[in-house]
Amino acid sequence: MRLHSFGKLSLPVSEIGFGAWQIGSAWGDVSEADGRAALHAALDAGVTFIDTADVYGDGRSETIIREVLKERSGPRPFVATKAGRRLNPHTADGYNRKNLEAFIDRSLANLGIESLDLLQLHCPPVDALYRPELFAAMDALQASGKIKAYGVSVEKVEEALKAIEFPGVVSIQLIYNIFRQRPAELFFKEAARKNIAVIARVPLASGLLTGKITAVSKFAADDHRAFNRHGEAFDVGETFAGVPLEIGLEAVAELKELVPPGASMAQFALRWILMDPAVTVVIPGARNAEQAKSNAAAAALPALSAETMAAVRAIYDRLIAPQVHQRW
Repeated sequence: MRLHSFGKLSLPVSEIGFGAWQIGSAWGDVSEADGRAALHAALDAGVTFIDTADVYGDGRSETIIREVLKERSGPRPFVATKAGRRLNPHTADGYNRKNLEAFIDRSLANLGIESLDLLQLHCPPVDALYRPELFAAMDALQASGKIKAYGVSVEKVEEALKAIEFPGVVSIQLIYNIFRQRPAELFFKEAARKNIAVIARVPLASGLLTGKITAVSKFAADDHRAFNRHGEAFDVGETFAGVPLEIGLEAVAELKELVPPGASMAQFALRWILMDPAVTVVIPGARNAEQAKSNAAAAALPALSAETMAAVRAIYDRLIAPQVHQRW
């Protein structure tokens, strides 16, 4: 497992992290026991970065992380959480120091710690990113010691570019995968220039890029792949990366031909992301220990050839880009 410096923090983190949305909520029935086993397996495999949020299971994900880390010895992994999506209504006005401090206090209690390693604004309304007073509030919260650093999780490349205008921002989390390639065109260059850590989420396009989903796959009612197909609950780009299922499956059928012997399609998709040096850490989720171990093993795959990278891009340009490229 290679380590990457986390931007301005100069803190080494594993290039494959653990995305803890699945062990919280919105992915069907994932038992607490399976969630704990998945996280233990990831940490055993060398993962040192965990990403969660206060709304993942209304704190369930954070509390599972707390209990797992209590059971382990050795260096503590870097734990990033998020705040803001508890706001109702979810408006830019709600992103103020009073509300954010209350959310932070709740996450500190859930995680059983005194200071958050990284607090990310959780896909705030775009208007919030044009308010210097919001980032002044984050600076004040950092000075108070309740957070060690802060970043922003975004939906759109334009939001990422705006967020990194503020000098206190150390990281950006956004969707980057074989089906969402636009961040590499401009944002990654700017992130590298400003030494911003990049956290790549939804790396497997909600499971599409595992190659295991079919046209007749069924999802539980509480799985976002059932209830958010058209953006009913949150941004549609978070579900299947915003790609219509039938088109995604067509692309997957072609991508399968590029997977090297001995690798799973999911591992191939993760290795593709790691080919870009601007990516600090990719955060696949896992429903169980086996998935977590398989994800971590992607770090050991050899680099993909220029020919394979070009073939992936050709499939993206022909099938996927018309659906998503200019939207996010």
